[in-house]
Amino acid sequence: MGKILIVDDEDQIRKLLARMLELEGYEIYQAADCKTALSEMKRAVPDVVLCDVFLPDGNGVDFVVRLKKEFPMSEVILLTAHGNISDGVQAIKNGAFDYITKGDDNNRIIPLLSQASEKAAKNKSVNKEDRMDERQYSFDSIIGSSRLLSDAVSLAKRVSMTDVPVLLTGETGTGKEVFAQAIHKNSLRNKKSFVAVNCSAFSKELLESEMFGYKAGAFTGALKDKKGLFEEADNGTIFLDEIGEMAYDLQAKLLRILESGEYIKIGETKPTKVNVRVIAATNRDLVQEIENGSFREDLFYRLSVFRIQLPALREHPEDIPLLADSFIRSFAEKLRMSIPKIDSSFYEVLCRYTWNGNVRELRNVIERSMIVCNGEILTSTDLPIDIQQISENKSIGSSSCSDFELASIEKLHIIRVLEYTKGNKTEAARLLKIGLTTLYRKIEEYGL
Repeated sequence: MGKILIVDDEDQIRKLLARMLELEGYEIYQAADCKTALSEMKRAVPDVVLCDVFLPDGNGVDFVVRLKKEFPMSEVILLTAHGNISDGVQAIKNGAFDYITKGDDNNRIIPLLSQASEKAAKNKSVNKEDRMDERQYSFDSIIGSSRLLSDAVSLAKRVSMTDVPVLLTGETGTGKEVFAQAIHKNSLRNKKSFVAVNCSAFSKELLESEMFGYKAGAFTGALKDKKGLFEEADNGTIFLDEIGEMAYDLQAKLLRILESGEYIKIGETKPTKVNVRVIAATNRDLVQEIENGSFREDLFYRLSVFRIQLPALREHPEDIPLLADSFIRSFAEKLRMSIPKIDSSFYEVLCRYTWNGNVRELRNVIERSMIVCNGEILTSTDLPIDIQQISENKSIGSSSCSDFELASIEKLHIIRVLEYTKGNKTEAARLLKIGLTTLYRKIEEYGL
């Protein structure tokens, strides 16, 4: 059952309500005035507040405003000995869950509390999902500390608060949509829609109707008006992935939107006006596409007002252990398994591989490895055979891992062993097969 705070200056009524609700299984907190109620709210954060209207240091109807502002997840039910319609209406407007009269509505209290508790639980669930959504699509979700990745994130943060178009370039799998989501989430448009469309996934005709919409009767099968994705993204952000695949004549329509905020739906004569921030992405060399005659030069310059090149994973291998560790934790939760210990050979093989599919390929490999792992330790033998073989064929001298990257692997391994031993350094040194003095030196060296 939930937590209930009873706020009433009449001791007898407050204690009677408390006893009644305790018998129903609720955890009860009490306060005789607004000041004490606020203290209890901060301490207990109850699900529901049962609050009298007339209190020594305030009016309950007005107090609802402050409670809902400071504790939006909690629900408030107002109690009064002398109910009137105007107070009840104002209480609901101020955010109260309900307004009931003492004595007359005694039979309503228990069912009402149950409903308010359910509402409070939903509030917390939605708030938790919102926080998870913010973390998932924020810049914090971009894992890595290398200079190349940090520079790209820094540029994305700078441009996010503006409305200029952004062109994200880089190989497939480098995280262009993740960057686009983060830019939108960090922008002033973050409360509005983020609409993503893959320009390579549709034929020219279908892409045009999806992006710009159409008027009923514009073609066979157009039985009613259809809103396009640009209209759906109005006042928000549209992400045009694989922009290099867009048909040449559709590019003219896109250019008009960027320049005037207007376009004409299929079968329509009047222009539709939208206010949309455009983020485009491509793995193609658009300059070469311009020379080939398949991409408009004027559109390129309009889209690339702010260009961000995302590095291939092989260009910043020092981030591989951090990315792998993040994916391992994520898949452990998804697969409902405990987080395994990681053998250093696992990271070493990952670092020697070239990752032509970039972060996306690494993520898929980690998921597979988690599934095939039989024990409590992930080792290089849990990786696909082709990755193991390619890594074995590389000499140590040609390894893609620099001294710094190997140090990163060692640091992560020491952290995991210390977590496993719950901070017991003697036991950690034994498992690592190094002297205790060496372990202390490593801890100091890595700032652990």
